[in-house]
Amino acid sequence: MDKVLKDERWKVAGKTIRQLIVELETFEDKDLVVEMSADGGVSGKSISLVGKIDGKCMLIHIE
Repeated sequence: MDKVLKDERWKVAGKTIRQLIVELETFEDKDLVVEMSADGGVSGKSISLVGKIDGKCMLIHIE
């Protein structure tokens, strides 16, 4: 596999709930507001709900 593609695989691989929890535990301030971004962090949307849909954990934003 091309080294660049291998090194950037994290961009599309996704995360499991377990992996997300491990990362979140590294934050000292557990009261930070959580937002999600689809544009590399330029803008963010609040997480309104967390649900299980079609066997996936979904972070849901509702206007």
